[in-house]
Amino acid sequence: MAGDEKRVSRAATIRLLASPARQEIIDTLEALGGEASVAELAAQLGRPADGLYYHLRLLARGRVVEEITGAGDARRYRTCATGGRTRLEYRPGATANAAAVQRVAASLLRIAGRDFAAAIARHDVAVEGPQRELWASRLKGWVGDTELAEINRLLERLTVLLHARRSTRRDRLVSLAWVLAPLEERSRDA
Repeated sequence: MAGDEKRVSRAATIRLLASPARQEIIDTLEALGGEASVAELAAQLGRPADGLYYHLRLLARGRVVEEITGAGDARRYRTCATGGRTRLEYRPGATANAAAVQRVAASLLRIAGRDFAAAIARHDVAVEGPQRELWASRLKGWVGDTELAEINRLLERLTVLLHARRSTRRDRLVSLAWVLAPLEERSRDA
């Protein structure tokens, strides 16, 4: 685990992130370098600022974000990941943590579907070539330990690429969602 990550393991805190609005607030704060004013968040999310305060208060109570005091007139918030990523800790099985993580995963897939629908409705979106920015796929295949390690390495690399700060060279905001899950092999005799 990187030193600037915030690991969230308590089910009650994870349940806070099952809200698409709160997931988008965290994602946007992280995309903006970990800190932003409410006005900046509202502009990026396309939502009225006054509609964000409720969610920000809940996230602050859950210690996922914190309000920056002495920030002048504008209310500013930052992630508790100190410039890094907020990551959920998974505790599989019949646990409250697993149920909460499952709710977050379902919510992030709903957000991804909404992002995809909005993008495919545009006429200027690239759908082929090296600058492709719209893609939906589901893959299913057989892997061994080596391939699974490579998949995880590539997903971590994608996380690093997408978490880098905005710059003049990095001027396109994108959303990427994925699920990696082991499947039960069905008996060939059934």
